[in-house]
Amino acid sequence: MTKCGQGKDLGASGLLLLAAAIWGFAFVAQRAGMDHVGPFLFNGIRFLLGSLVLVPFLLRRRAKRPMDRRTVLGLLAAGLVLTLAANLQQVGLVSTTAGKAGFLTGLYVVLVPLLGLLRGQRLRLATALAVPLSAAGLYLLSVTGALRIAPGDGWILLGALVWAVHVQLIDWLVGRSDALVIAVSQFAICGALSLLVSFSVETTSLGEIAAAGWSIAYAGVLSVGIAYTLQVVGQRHVEPSRAGVMLSLEGVFAALGGWVVLGERLSTRSLVGCGLMLAAMILAQARLRARGRVP
Repeated sequence: MTKCGQGKDLGASGLLLLAAAIWGFAFVAQRAGMDHVGPFLFNGIRFLLGSLVLVPFLLRRRAKRPMDRRTVLGLLAAGLVLTLAANLQQVGLVSTTAGKAGFLTGLYVVLVPLLGLLRGQRLRLATALAVPLSAAGLYLLSVTGALRIAPGDGWILLGALVWAVHVQLIDWLVGRSDALVIAVSQFAICGALSLLVSFSVETTSLGEIAAAGWSIAYAGVLSVGIAYTLQVVGQRHVEPSRAGVMLSLEGVFAALGGWVVLGERLSTRSLVGCGLMLAAMILAQARLRARGRVP
């Protein structure tokens, strides 16, 4: 790989790492917001807000890439998959702990390369070693007692599979459409569909929405508008399996967020888990080659 290619690769990895950091701290906002509003309303408002934040940038972009029918269908699919993944996670958070939610969601780090094999993607040796290392770190970081299945865990686990599909779908889309188009379209679809469900199954008031204002603002502007866009841009230069390792570090940042914002203590076990995940991130950037394979 040329120096220019390595620079783009490292820069893209940095964007994915920043997205993971924003998402990790967003777990605090997501839990706090649901003290006042339902999960579907929370997601509906925050994804529409994230879409609106990006509209001015979309209107100012110069290069406009033509879209064929497959690309349009792909954008619609991205919005539907994001809607399903985000709401499965949000509904699951109602009845499980943030720690287990972080671990179960992070299992997409294992699922992404498995789905990639179905698409004919090759798995580099370094990434193959980093994936189970990251999963082990997630377990130590997030699960402090016996891993019992709470009512919300099933929704979170199903959501992890859908998140893995989302990562692979974005990998396909970034070669066919602009990052801002992908971001704005999927956010708008997710926000609109979530609100439709909310109006059918939830009741709320303007006062409750106002009470959840800071949580919605963080989750909408930073977690949606910025972090998901960073994911789309970063995945232009990082293959899905390695991107999954980088994004799984949201579990580390979630633990740091609980420590900084909520005053939660980090045990030795949690620190070991963080260390394993950081080691997995470094390993995923390595250029190890499996014998007989070309990365």
